[in-house]
Amino acid sequence: MSRPFYLDLGEAREELSVLGIDLSDKQIRRAAEPDAHGKRKLPFFVDPIDGRLKIEKGTLISLYIERQVQAENNIRN
Repeated sequence: MSRPFYLDLGEAREELSVLGIDLSDKQIRRAAEPDAHGKRKLPFFVDPIDGRLKIEKGTLISLYIERQVQAENNIRN
C-alpha cells in the first residue's frame, strides 16, 4: 500500500492538467466549495494543521478514471 500524497488546490489543478483536464482557478475552487448541503464536488478537506484545502492524489485520479469507465459503459451499441 502506498502512502497518501496530499495536494492543495493549485497542485490538484496541475495534476489534472497533466491528465489533459485544464481547469481555471475559479473552476477548481468551485469544485472544492461545499454546496448548501455541505457536500463538495471533489472530496477536498480542510487540513487541520495549516487550514488549507487538500485532496489525496490517488483519490483525485481514481475519481476521473471511474467517471471515464462509467461513460464508456454507457455508450449505445
